[in-house]
This record gives sequence, C-alpha cells and structure tokens, in this order.
Amino acid sequence: ANARRASVKGGTLLGQVDKETAAHGMVTPLGTVSHTGVGGLTLGGGFGRLARKFGMAIDNLESVDIVTADGKSLHASASDNPDLYWAARGGSGNFGIVTNFAFKLHPMQPQVVAGKVVYPIAKARQVLTMWSEYASTAPDDLYMDPVMALPPGNAPGMVSLEVCYAGPQADAERALAPIRKLGTPMQDGIKAMDYTHVQRMNDSTDTRGIASYLKGGFIGKGSPELVSALVDGLQGDPRRMTVLFFQHCGGASSRVAESSTAFAHRYALANMMTVAAWPINASADDTTAHIEATRRYWKTLEPHTRGFYVNDLAREVTAKELNDNYRGNYERLVAAKMKYDPTNLFRLNANVTPMKGAKKA
Repeated sequence: ANARRASVKGGTLLGQVDKETAAHGMVTPLGTVSHTGVGGLTLGGGFGRLARKFGMAIDNLESVDIVTADGKSLHASASDNPDLYWAARGGSGNFGIVTNFAFKLHPMQPQVVAGKVVYPIAKARQVLTMWSEYASTAPDDLYMDPVMALPPGNAPGMVSLEVCYAGPQADAERALAPIRKLGTPMQDGIKAMDYTHVQRMNDSTDTRGIASYLKGGFIGKGSPELVSALVDGLQGDPRRMTVLFFQHCGGASSRVAESSTAFAHRYALANMMTVAAWPINASADDTTAHIEATRRYWKTLEPHTRGFYVNDLAREVTAKELNDNYRGNYERLVAAKMKYDPTNLFRLNANVTPMKGAKKA
C-alpha cells in the first residue's frame, strides 16, 4: 500500500484485484465485469469505469514478467526490455505469456455514484443525442454508457444509461444534470454504492450460456448522422436479444500519445458495439439469420467508426485489416515480434505477423 502498487499474477480475475485494493482505499482501473481475466483485458488495452479518470489499464501498468517463445522469463518495464514493455501494452498476447503484472494504484473513496436509468425505446433518439453532445465534454470523473435493447419474445424495447461518477459525491448531481433533463425514467437506480459492487453489476447480464455475435469499432465523436443510423437501423426479432451499446472512452485515456503504447486508438470517444444473442440450441437457419441481421445493421454504423478494439476481435478480420488497425505502431510491433517470437508461436490472438526481411528490434 505504501508503494501504491499491486502485483497481479497471470490468471487473476479483475474482481479479485478490486477486492484487495479496495481494502487499502486504493484502486487501479480495470474492466467492467468482475469475472474478466486481468491478462487478456490488459494486454489489449483495458477500458473500464475509471479509465476516463485514471487512464486505461496499460497506462497504469508499471511492469510485466513474461515468458517468451524461447522459454526465457523476462522482466519488462520502462528500464528493462523497454521494447517488450511497450509492445505488451496493447499488442495483445503476441509476445509471450505474462506471469505477473505490476499496476500503479490510486487512492479513491470506497463509494461512487452509479447505476442505471431506463427509458422506453421511443426515447432512444433523445437519449443518444444527449449522450453524443455531452460525452466529449463530460468531466473525467463521469463514465456513461448508452444501451439500446430489443428483448426476445416481443418484449418492449428500452434505452438506458449506465453511469459511474467517481468524483466528490457533492458534485455528482451537477455532472448528472444533462441526464436528469431527459425527464423521469421508467427506472432510476443511480445512487451511492461501493465501487466493488458496481464492478459486479454486469456479471450475470454478461452471460456466457448463450450463442452471440458481435460487431464493434471506435467512434471519435458523436453526430446527428450517427444517432439516426443507430435508431433507424435497429431491428429486433422475437427469437433473439438485439443490443447496441457504447463503452465511454476519452478523458485521461485520450491524453496519451498514440506512440507511447502499442494501443493506438487514443482518439476514441467510445467503443461502439452491437450484439445479437440467442439460445445455444437454435437452428442453423436461425443462427445464420441473426448473424446476417447484425452484419446488415453494422454496415450502416461502420462508416462512423475508425479502427476496432482488439479485445473484441471479429471472426472475419483479415490479417491486413488487423495489422492496419495497429496504425502507426505496426512496424514497431513487427520489430518486437521478430525479436521475441519470430516463428509466431503466439498467434491465437490479434496477431502481428512476423515478416521475412523485417528488421529485428
């Protein structure tokens, strides 16, 4: 606690980190579902409810211990193997197996003001317009994710805002004022609660016992055109759950140079995703129909995106599209790959392909 550092072994779940650090009045910014693995989350970048306040997980990663393809165990930090340290912060699992992460900790009060407000789907345009206008100027302490959902069985659709305000509680209502102007919601669950509880709120809704298909990408800004595409194109089906949601970025995570870490999407205001989910025993025809519907919807949204989050890697992405997604950091990643994994042993990931003739780091 005195050093404000957490040592986290590979295989740890982020809920375990939240629990242990909270006991000392500390926190490090990790994801939004407590049963997420720290390793996979962090190596791809690591967004979460506190990323706008303290930066992404990789921005708080002080070092890694990593076993490389040749079986060596290396320590990588700003001073030891700095090329490997740079590559591990957003380069996915391309460079080895991380056995330990050292994260910077931040003092933070145990409670935040968080929860969800829910409106009928008829208010989707109004809610999304407010979000698109406010998201870029909201205080760093405020994280807010819009969600549109059309449930199966012809149940009524809804639009909601999931928020987490991690600043002084006395200032919370001022930060939430644009949301309050939307009018009285169907449900209002925003209140003061322990941050560790907030981090578990989506554990059961992020179910793994269903079949699903996701398409996603980063947006750099909100716009009326995007809102129209979102609202006008959303189509449900009684055989599936259809969801569109955002993960709010920006704030502290955007005030880092794109070349400082392998993660190169610092311009992002949000990660935008649409998901279809259906019973695992659905027919092949139904499965195909759900996937195709998601692709059609995404085709209208994709022009508003720039790049994608490697932790949401889509099955159709080609090697060129993936390498292009690393943007100006690609060549430096290839150099690190040639040095630490020239045979591409670690390839079941957002793969950086070693190139013959490439210069080694």
